[in-house]
Amino acid sequence: MKYSLKQIEVFDAIASQESVSAAARKLMMTQSAVSMSLSQLENQLGRPLFSRQGNRLVLSHWGHWLRPKARNLLNDARQIESGLHDQHVICGDLNICASQTAAEHLIPELISKIDSDFPQLQLHINVENTQTVIQRLLNFDVDLGVIEGRSDDTRLVTLPWVDDHLVIVGAPEHPYANRAHVSVEQLAVAKWVLREPGAGTRRIFDGAIHGKIDKLNVWREYEQVSILKALVKGSSYLSALPWLDVIDDINSGELALITTPELDMQRSLSFIWRNDNNDNPLRECVLAQAKRLAKQKALNPC
Repeated sequence: MKYSLKQIEVFDAIASQESVSAAARKLMMTQSAVSMSLSQLENQLGRPLFSRQGNRLVLSHWGHWLRPKARNLLNDARQIESGLHDQHVICGDLNICASQTAAEHLIPELISKIDSDFPQLQLHINVENTQTVIQRLLNFDVDLGVIEGRSDDTRLVTLPWVDDHLVIVGAPEHPYANRAHVSVEQLAVAKWVLREPGAGTRRIFDGAIHGKIDKLNVWREYEQVSILKALVKGSSYLSALPWLDVIDDINSGELALITTPELDMQRSLSFIWRNDNNDNPLRECVLAQAKRLAKQKALNPC
């Protein structure tokens, strides 16, 4: 074997940082040592792995081919090292990026279950909208994603987790609140506050009204569900939000459910990961625990 794991680690760090100097800082190596390691790897493989674009090092065709294989190799090496050191197969770190609804209502209990059953498995959680979750997976920034809705990207595997749906909500005193049903024509003249474009929630809502409402009266767009709920509670706005996010507010009487039978806003919360990522026992452990959690909470597992 001509190359070393250290050379592969250097290649992966440069690919992530797009800079030799930044990779050197990340790996706590000298810049010259990182440059030499990359040069040796390219010479041994007989292929250029990067091209320079201004101050950035961008993956070449061969670099893109090597990147997922390098990540799998490094993950396997870390798993071997952790397993032998701790005498425990399920140990190590898994980086998860989750959309807001899952992060607030499901991920905390999932972490608690894993902490109890697999204390050597460390989960690192980031919260982003669905579009950013997908992009971070494609950039190799995280190992596993949780999104609202679906992804059609053929580079990703999608595994539905639990069923969910969006609902229209307003303040209890909103004129639509006490009606048996509200038509799409009435929705078209209402004032709306919604999630930002790129959010899974927004994508589901936009799909539901497509072909039914030509132009929606959107006054504000925010990333935070808490801001949207506060705006709706104190004004004449309507919003489309996940059932998991508003069920407590509806039960307490702070929000009113607006009945809209003409809109189909069913969705699922799903796990996604790169399809070039080989078998990962840490990921499989998380998926198994997540499936059990959904059954325990009677959340309609997919």
